[in-house]
Amino acid sequence: MLVKELMRTRLVTVEMDDKLSVVKEILERLKIHHVIVIESKQVYGVVSDRDLYKALSPNIGTITETPRDAATLNKRVYQIMSHHPIVLTPNATIEETIAVFNAHPISCIPIVDHEMQPVGIVTVRSILKVLAEKKWAFSN
Repeated sequence: MLVKELMRTRLVTVEMDDKLSVVKEILERLKIHHVIVIESKQVYGVVSDRDLYKALSPNIGTITETPRDAATLNKRVYQIMSHHPIVLTPNATIEETIAVFNAHPISCIPIVDHEMQPVGIVTVRSILKVLAEKKWAFSN
């Protein structure tokens, strides 16, 4: 199986100079866990929900929130993104994808074309879903 058969093609991207408040709103509204960071249409990084919540004050949205806590929402994406993300092409195999996930502490892989422009994303969850479906198909 190739990555292009299981990648999600509905991509959510942000730019390096976007504020973390934008990323927070996107992740919460769309109920997703990753955004791809682009600059000049090319992939430059990834921000996960874990990256975001590590960078934000835990007091945001609480009664104890201070102006300093709220200011963490004004940080920029480039300050917290994972730089130089590991990427694959749509023709990578599921075995290659699993090997990348096993070799690196990441939970998503941007899928890019020959110009490093994003065309999809694969997550650990999407791999698990495919593996579960294959096991089910073989056991019945």
